[in-house]
Parts: sequence; C-alpha cells; structure tokens
Amino acid sequence: MILIRKKVIGLTSLQKVVEVTEAAVFHIHEMMEHNEEQGSFLRVVVKGGGCSGLSYGMHFDKEKMDDDLEDVQHGLTVLVTREDAPILTGTKIDYKQSLMGGGFTIDNPNAIASCGCGSSFKAAKREGTPEVCD
Repeated sequence: MILIRKKVIGLTSLQKVVEVTEAAVFHIHEMMEHNEEQGSFLRVVVKGGGCSGLSYGMHFDKEKMDDDLEDVQHGLTVLVTREDAPILTGTKIDYKQSLMGGGFTIDNPNAIASCGCGSSFKAAKREGTPEVCD
C-alpha cells in the first residue's frame, strides 16, 4: 500500500492510497520480464478521458518524480503522484483469472459512477473531460 502522511493536531497519521495484491504483482513482474523492464517502477495514474471523464493508467517508469509517493509491495515499487493520491486513496488493484481469461481489476471507493463499457469513471473530488465511447 502507498501511504500519505497527514498532520492531525500535531500528530502524523497514515492513510492507505493504493494496494496491489500479490496476484497482481506476480503478473506485473511477468510483464516486466517479457518487456525487458526489470528494475522499473509501476506508475498508477488517473487521466482525463473515457465516457465518464476519468480513466486509470498503469505503466512502467524508470524515473521517480519529486511529487511521487512511493511504496514497495511484494517486491514491486509502486508510484503515485501527490495530485492523483486523493482520488486513488483506498484503491485496490488485483488480477483475476476465469475461464474467459484473466486481467487486472481496479476497485476504487472514490469512483461515484462508471461508464457502461467499464473503462472510465467519475469521482466527486475531480472532474474529467468525457469522450465518446467506441
């Protein structure tokens, strides 16, 4: 989990931002090896777009930025910018396998609505620019 430090009446409390499950990390490490990205970080982002205005992104990154929050989970370093942290707080990234195949799932308690195709979401804390779904 990525942690944000907040001052609360002179004390510091920790708040979870993103949790990546062990199953998801296993598949991310496989992807890193397949794409020759060993040593990279996983960057989780929120960007504008999709039917509902916001969409998730995950990609490999070799560099950390000054405003990154960082956490190591199951041997994987996960990065989130401070700007994206409030909208991602409490998000869980998992990998699910079924008879139809497998894929990553993102469960974000801050998403107040999602589009019918499931590729974008709307949040109360940040507006996005909706696009036409294909």
